[in-house]
Amino acid sequence: MNFKELEALYWAAQLGGFAPAADKLHTVQSAISKRIQELEEELGVRLFDRSGRSNRLTDKGHELVEYAKRLLDLRDEAMNNVANASVVTATLRIGVTELTAMTWLPKLTEAMQTRYPKVALEPDVDASVNLREKILADELDVAIVPDAYNEARFVCEPVGEVECVWMCKRGLVDHTRTMTLDELSRFTLLANRSGAGMIYERWFKSVGFAPAKRLSSNSVLALLSLAAAGMGVTYVQARCFERLLESGPLVELDVHPPLPNLGYVALYKTSRASELISTCVELAKASCDFSRIFPV
Repeated sequence: MNFKELEALYWAAQLGGFAPAADKLHTVQSAISKRIQELEEELGVRLFDRSGRSNRLTDKGHELVEYAKRLLDLRDEAMNNVANASVVTATLRIGVTELTAMTWLPKLTEAMQTRYPKVALEPDVDASVNLREKILADELDVAIVPDAYNEARFVCEPVGEVECVWMCKRGLVDHTRTMTLDELSRFTLLANRSGAGMIYERWFKSVGFAPAKRLSSNSVLALLSLAAAGMGVTYVQARCFERLLESGPLVELDVHPPLPNLGYVALYKTSRASELISTCVELAKASCDFSRIFPV
């Protein structure tokens, strides 16, 4: 029994077939089939039922997949903790939100490639609620998200924070004076329904802010587009979008009390902690900078 055979079994089971497993492992379907067949011969049991149109795991196959996952995790843990960084060969699946992807993801990627030249990074850009689900399903190793998920099964390490402000289309509101949240509640709230929105919904409830009408999206750009069209007021990260204020379509509102800063964390399962993930988190802390969109 070797790791190539165990990888073939594990990914065929995870991805639902030999062909997607071959794509994942950068080989051909016949090689996956051969590795699993060799594994079956070594163990003297059938791992897949090949009687139908698709290959389905047998009971023994399901049993071995659990062992395969544990063995592969131990291998990765040993490599990450013991081997020199320059020789560590692995894939790190990192999830980020839209805002991180547009600002400091390139800086983090470059830092990781410098520290671990043989580690392949696979960034996944999605809403934070979806990234959380992918962490739970072991589809991601770590995610950088707003600090909305304080659960015992996760490690949440602070990475940085960003100042948020209210914005709307120029002329929709008298932006030259200070507004109260009660005055703001008369306008449609263009709300983020992902992690940032979850955090601010808790704050809105604590201060009694209850807008009469709202439109929701998990895309920052969609919310800004709706705001620029005069559809309502929204909350966005301040320094990232200063150019939109300078060029005129949007104005910043002076609202009291102001929005609290939004914290970002590195989120990963306690069971997946490793030196590689720890280093990624430290580099994320050093790279975190939401001040510029599409930095050059």
